[in-house]
Parts: sequence; structure tokens; C-alpha cells
Amino acid sequence: MSRVMTESPGHPLRWPAALATALIAVFLVVGGAEADPGDPDDVTFAEDVAPILQENCQVCHQPGQIGPMSFMSYEEVRPWAPMIKDLVTRREMPPYHYDTDIGIQQLKGDKRLSEEDIQTIVEWVDAGAPLGDPTALPDPVEWPDMSEWRLAGEFGPPDHVIPSAPYTVPANGQDLWWEPVVPTGINEDRCIKAIETKPSVPAMGSTHHANSRFLVQNEAGEWEDFDRLSEFARGKLGEIVPQDACRTAPANSRVSWSIHYYPDGNQVHDDQVEVGIWYHDEDFDEEASYPQDLRSYRLQGGDYDIPPHGKLMTQGFHSFDHPVRLDSFQPHLHLRGVAMGLEVFDSKSGEREWISMISNWNAGWNLSHIYEEGYQPLIPAGAVLILTAWYDNSANNPHNPDPDQWVAAGQRTTDEMSHAWIAVTHLDQEGYERLLAERETEQPVAMTGGAR
Repeated sequence: MSRVMTESPGHPLRWPAALATALIAVFLVVGGAEADPGDPDDVTFAEDVAPILQENCQVCHQPGQIGPMSFMSYEEVRPWAPMIKDLVTRREMPPYHYDTDIGIQQLKGDKRLSEEDIQTIVEWVDAGAPLGDPTALPDPVEWPDMSEWRLAGEFGPPDHVIPSAPYTVPANGQDLWWEPVVPTGINEDRCIKAIETKPSVPAMGSTHHANSRFLVQNEAGEWEDFDRLSEFARGKLGEIVPQDACRTAPANSRVSWSIHYYPDGNQVHDDQVEVGIWYHDEDFDEEASYPQDLRSYRLQGGDYDIPPHGKLMTQGFHSFDHPVRLDSFQPHLHLRGVAMGLEVFDSKSGEREWISMISNWNAGWNLSHIYEEGYQPLIPAGAVLILTAWYDNSANNPHNPDPDQWVAAGQRTTDEMSHAWIAVTHLDQEGYERLLAERETEQPVAMTGGAR
């Protein structure tokens, strides 16, 4: 899987073009006179732009966070105004890469800027980036500590926390995998409401991803796979299970970790990754719920080699013998990947429909796109999920470290991958038809064709 953090805030996947543009900004903006308050009718930083940055940018662009510059004040933002305009108009930032005109648009935690917000920033920069009335600045946001659980704001502290076994991450080296097995301390079967995997603060730059799976004992006393607990990669908030679904945390289980480290220049002694679990309430009706799991469903495009300066498209296919609901979609590619899309083909109706599309993939960010309640695609039994991935191994791909290399499918950062993690709620026909009826009443044109 791809490396997602950097040796320093200047990540080669995200910032070279931005920094070049920023140097121009220094000449164009900082090189001028002092800040001009601008025309009273202009869009201003204080009244119009600062609230947008607070809502969408400061979570990363603050001291100690992963953004390479701070956007906490007008003085910090103004030198970067042309760069900000360029990146938001190209939808490179904020880094929530999901097409605005293909597939389901109702997403939880959607960080895409609205067209109105983008236009506000453009008008502000074109007007000379005026400050406006300083007394109109919004109150500063009190951001949580980086060591805190991000889902705690919605669900409170986790009900259960499972740490990995300690591992010392060296300062330098190649891809490393740490795969300990630890007891969960879970005493009874519970239905999971939400999951978040959290690397330690010192190792945030070197923790590329962390997979975790439940293990349970069979009748012979042997430990065997039960199901996936979580999959973490940089950029992912977590997983939220719908109110009518149960992802089971089994009693007396163990967790098998697979943690991918990529040294970033900082040695971290006895590092531990933690997974936090929130359970459904005690009065949750498990018998009336449907089982949910998180899997890749072997939608990979098979084995392949991408020639130097070449391009490739792969496809993977999967169908279910029962109706299902898709609750989230987390695509995964590496450095040569440029796009991935998920669609459904209904062989009975002959209809084929896009569910989600990411046309400007960036391996620096691995996001789980969680569909809003009532908009999750409903897939009839026998319909086929199609996962399509596109790769560009040429010099035209700005993320490509070496277009002269052959690139094969594999685990290393410099290899390629083509799969997606999909949260699936497994329905029966009665439940499927009930959800269809509810969907037609509440939002009759939410989805049509093979997915509804």
C-alpha cells in the first residue's frame, strides 16, 4: 500500500507544484506594499474567507499539524493566496478527492468545498486579498490535541481501546511490517457503532497504514479468522456503522495487526497503534439488525505489470447471491494510480450505473467515503459490482517517482495496488424491499437503475 506521510511537511506527493506557485505568490503578494483593506464591496478575509479556512483548512494547517504552513491568521495566509486559489479551483485542496458530477453525492464528513466557497476565495484573491475589518474576524477555533480521538466529538470517548504490541520504528530504512497478535479484552459479543484507528503522535509520519482483524478460537482450540476489525490509512476518519446494522466484536477474541511503517527520519521507541471501538447502546435490537462487514471482496484487477511510460486499466468484479447495501467506499491505489470508480451492472435490467468516482487520485490521502443515511446504494441479488482503476506510469503523472521503471502489483510503496475497502450490509429480500419502499417515499430519485 502507498506511503501516506512524509519525511517532513513538504510531502513530495502534494507540495512541489504548490511550493513553486507559492514562491511566485511571495513576489506578487508579499513583495508589494502593506495590506490594503480593499474596496468596501470586496470579498474580505475577515468576513468571508476566514470562516471557510476554519471549517476546511485549519485542521491540517496549524502549528504541529501536517500542513506545511499555518493558516491561523491573516498574516500567515496572505502570502499563500495565489497558491490557495490555484489548489481550490483544481480541487486539490482540501484533500477530499471525489468527483462532483458522477455517482452519489450525499456523503458523511464531506470536505469538498462548495462552488460558492471556491468562488469566494477566487474573488478575494483577485481583489488583492484584502483583510477587511479586523473586528469582523471570527473567534479562533479551539482545536483538539492530535492525540485525541477525532470521533469523540460525536460519540464521546471510545467504549473499548485495543493497542498493538510495542514496536521501535527506526529513523531510516525501507518498508516495514509489524504483525503482532494481542488479546482484545472483550468479554461478550457486542455490536459496533463506530471504529477509529489512531497512530501515535510521534509516529504519525511513519505509520503508513494499519489493518486489524478479529481472531476467535474454534472447537479444537485453534485461532482462526473471524472478520476484519478496521483498515486505517492517512486521511481516513474512521468507520461509522448505520443504526440498523451490526458489525460484531466477538467475545474472548484476539486482534491480528498488520502495521505498515515507512521510516520518516524520526526514531520512535515502543510505538503503539490503537483502535477505538464504540458500541451500539445496550437497548440496540441485534435481532432486528442486519450483519455488516468491511472487505475488499477480491475486486482487484488481478496480476499485472505496467511498462515504463505506459498506461493501464484494470477491473475487478463481484456479485452477491442476496441483496446488499453499500455503506462506504474506500479506494486504494499507489503512486501510478490516477483514478478509480465503482459501478454496478444489473444483468436483469441491463442497466449499468456509477456509484462513486475519484478522477484525481492522490496516494497521499486515503479516504473512506461514507454514504449518508438513505443514500447508500441498494444492490439487488445477482447484480455485479465493477471496480475500475486507471494507472499512468509516464512523466505526465506528477506523482510518479520514476517513469523509466516497470511497475508490478505488490505490497511495497513502489509497487501498485488496485482494490477498495467496501462496508457491506447483508440484507434479505424483505429488508431490501422495505428499504426500497422507504427510499422511493423519501427521495424517489436518489438512485436509479441497478443500484437504488
